[in-house]
Amino acid sequence: MAKIRGAVTVNTERCKGCNLCVVACPCDVLALMQKEVNDRGYHFAYMANPDKCIGCQSCALVCPDACIEVYRVVEK
Repeated sequence: MAKIRGAVTVNTERCKGCNLCVVACPCDVLALMQKEVNDRGYHFAYMANPDKCIGCQSCALVCPDACIEVYRVVEK
């Protein structure tokens, strides 16, 4: 039986580091980059624990700037 896992891509240049996606994630997949900032000077979100992602899209739904896309990947 195939296993489905999630994958998240964040548009780091549009992300303003509001932290809503980090709080909304039930699996603690996302975090804010602590030492790096984007061109606008914001700490941006990234996948800190990519193996835990279930593809639920909670992060994408709460993102006010639509910076997040969630994919479901089928592993055989």
